[in-house]
Amino acid sequence: MIDIGAYGSTADARIFSASRLGEQLRANQLSLPEPRRVLGYAGPPAPFVIVADEGFALTNHVMRPFARRGLDVRRRIFNYRLTRARRYVECALGILCSKWRVFNTSIQMDPENATLVIQACDVLHNFTRMHNPFSAVDQNQYPTSSGVGLDLTLHRRPGTAGIVVRDMYADFFSSPEGAVPWQLDAIRGGL
Repeated sequence: MIDIGAYGSTADARIFSASRLGEQLRANQLSLPEPRRVLGYAGPPAPFVIVADEGFALTNHVMRPFARRGLDVRRRIFNYRLTRARRYVECALGILCSKWRVFNTSIQMDPENATLVIQACDVLHNFTRMHNPFSAVDQNQYPTSSGVGLDLTLHRRPGTAGIVVRDMYADFFSSPEGAVPWQLDAIRGGL
């Protein structure tokens, strides 16, 4: 799905909520895969989720980080792992902009034509990623091994289902089955 046409001054969470994807997710009309057991983990089956930043509401299918205050190790690890997942989205947008330079400046054309150009770039981007998923540009310009800081200043009251799912993922990321070797070093390093 692609949603084009929101004003740049509108908050990402508001745009997402008003989008077709956001509406269908909220109405439980998306054909999301059923929750699955994570290989080697004894906890409950994990639902598929969308990673988001602190500006989004926490739901059972949208994961946002824990608020920064009073974080224990388990919550810091969750925030670190969520941030790493979000970086892939940011890298994909960076790759899209580096390949299709029309995105490096304001698009100076009629809104209808701009929409067509954006859609065409999106389709071409996905096509080139399928046929050449690891180009040299991707590897050199968008490394994925270092951490990114979070600004967790917005607070919202999450729903109970979202809290349960986030806690389940936090438990998994802190378990021997779900841990990655460098996560403790990363959170001690100041993330």
